[in-house]
Amino acid sequence: MDVKEISKLDAYLKRLFANPKIRVVPRPKKDDSAEVYIGEEFIGVLFVDDEDDDRSYNFQMAILDTDLE
Repeated sequence: MDVKEISKLDAYLKRLFANPKIRVVPRPKKDDSAEVYIGEEFIGVLFVDDEDDDRSYNFQMAILDTDLE
């Protein structure tokens, strides 16, 4: 993912979830994914899927049992 693509994803997630604190940032030494934060808290990873020449993105977020308490 390049800077322009990350910027588009950042704007999309902010609009989708109506949360200006969401941030999409590049991952060190990885160009197929980006990290997603709310404020300073890491919440998940966005992965690029280029299969069959149809570009899409997968958001992966783990929810720990302790987060539910």
